[in-house]
Amino acid sequence: MKLYQKAKDAYDNLKIQTKFTLCILFAVSIPLLSIAVLFSDRLYDMVIADTIRNEQNATMQIGPKIEDTLNEVIDFHEFVTALSYYQTLFYQPVSTSLAKLAATKDALDFADQIKNKTAESAVTAVRIYLDIPGQSVFYENPSAKDLFLPVSRAKGTYWYGIFQGSSVSVLHCPSFYLGNREKTELGDLALITETWLYYQGTSYPCYTAIYYSAESFHRILSDAATSRGSVSYIINDREAVISSTDDYLAAIYRLSYDDICDSLMSTNNFVEHEILSETVYVGYYYIKSPAWIIVTALPKQPLIERGNSIILKLAFLCISCTLAAAFFTLRQTRSVTSRISSVIRQMSQIRQSPPVALPDPVIHDEVGELIQTFNYMTERMNFLIAQQQKTAEDLRIAEFNSLQAQINPHFLYNTMDMINWMALEGKTADVSNAVQNLARFYKLTLSRKNNFSSVENELEHVSIYLDLQNMRFHNAIEFVIDLPDHLYGCGIPKLTLQPIVENALLHGILEKEEKSGTILITGWEEEDMLVLLVSDDGVGIPGEKLPQILSGSTRKTTSSGTNIAVYNTHKRLKLLYGERYGLHYESTFGKGTDVQIRLPRKPAEP
Repeated sequence: MKLYQKAKDAYDNLKIQTKFTLCILFAVSIPLLSIAVLFSDRLYDMVIADTIRNEQNATMQIGPKIEDTLNEVIDFHEFVTALSYYQTLFYQPVSTSLAKLAATKDALDFADQIKNKTAESAVTAVRIYLDIPGQSVFYENPSAKDLFLPVSRAKGTYWYGIFQGSSVSVLHCPSFYLGNREKTELGDLALITETWLYYQGTSYPCYTAIYYSAESFHRILSDAATSRGSVSYIINDREAVISSTDDYLAAIYRLSYDDICDSLMSTNNFVEHEILSETVYVGYYYIKSPAWIIVTALPKQPLIERGNSIILKLAFLCISCTLAAAFFTLRQTRSVTSRISSVIRQMSQIRQSPPVALPDPVIHDEVGELIQTFNYMTERMNFLIAQQQKTAEDLRIAEFNSLQAQINPHFLYNTMDMINWMALEGKTADVSNAVQNLARFYKLTLSRKNNFSSVENELEHVSIYLDLQNMRFHNAIEFVIDLPDHLYGCGIPKLTLQPIVENALLHGILEKEEKSGTILITGWEEEDMLVLLVSDDGVGIPGEKLPQILSGSTRKTTSSGTNIAVYNTHKRLKLLYGERYGLHYESTFGKGTDVQIRLPRKPAEP
């Protein structure tokens, strides 16, 4: 009872879509499993019957193809024997000398006709074996030496022994009937007929051999033996295998010619045999001429394995159907549950990001009304968030402008202090030059309506500033710019470089004993970031004071100057672009200071 209650509670807590899916899976899988169990016992018989039927159809189709190939060879033999030169040699007594007969134009035409016919058929070679004592004119004549051979070349072959020991006059020879030379140079199958040449009152036995390849039979037989472990072979009335798809299996499933003939008398279907304690289904096709039989042997064990394979496929089909039903169920139930899930997901994401309205519902049911209510709530929340963001942005801009206002008077104060000093010294020309430079500087600064400029303009500002300072300190500062040309057009907030250069001058170079030094500005790109480096060879910054420069803790004025402009520049860049950007200080006390300015890489505003 407790187990049932736990299962019920677990099911009740499942999502709606999961419940629907389980119900459909149960409804589909039970009938499929029932059908599979009921019909699995009959499956093997169905597989065996289907395979035998397919093999029987294949055997019935290849039989005529084998007969066609044999007929082509037989027709070729009839073509050769019907030629007039062949008729002159073998079908009437030879009244003239063989040397004269071998040297006639008819002999050359005879050889050419056979050669041309061979090129167009399945025949690979033709040879006529002659046995005329003391006469070698045929196989010594250049026009016929590849056609006529002495009978001595055939002695020792199995087919020659058959002709000598029996009364047969036509012999269809399998491969092992032929000699090695014949199989290598001429063909591994042959149709050989015995004929007689009558010369000077004596008859001499001669043999006409039409050679062809067993490969054509092998290709045709391969179409019949389509099942794994099956074999097809051709056997003649002398128990010889003419051709087979597998010599090893043909030897295992070899049946005697008489047994095959007895089976042919009883049925044309596949017959069950026991061969080496194995059940084998054997089918036959009889070729009347030359009394060959095509045998197809089909072992039962591969059929059982095939049945097992089909059962596995049936199981796979059941699983596939179940999964397809599950997929269909998911798609159908999703139309109901996906809308609820989308509302739940959007409400869950409110903790991390502003809510996003869902598409207007097409179906106006209870879920549709829920989506409409959620969209109204989302619209109101986004309105309030937008108002809050606008207020924060206005505050950020106000703070930025305040920091900008702190930087500009700071530069002006230092510059006017220098001009006042020169006026007290009575350097009228220098005062005039300084005022002109200062006017030029502010003309550049005030010529733009916004607070942004280009790197090129910022470098000009710094150059004017250092020119003014060199007027005061007798050209003690060397200014070097080493910047790639393509960076001059990058955008940069106004008065970004000047406070850093001023700090390098006042707190670095002018605190050295010799009151002189070099300021270097260079730059490069890092992915989407522009990095400008301001280096000086001043006195450097002690390690304990270095972290305080950008923290705001040293913003109060000291006897040696102020860091407020540098701090404000750093804070201004972070307000504008984010925490990735701003200033970065590195310094070696007594040797100098490097300041990296990091800001986004983008072109200056027009």
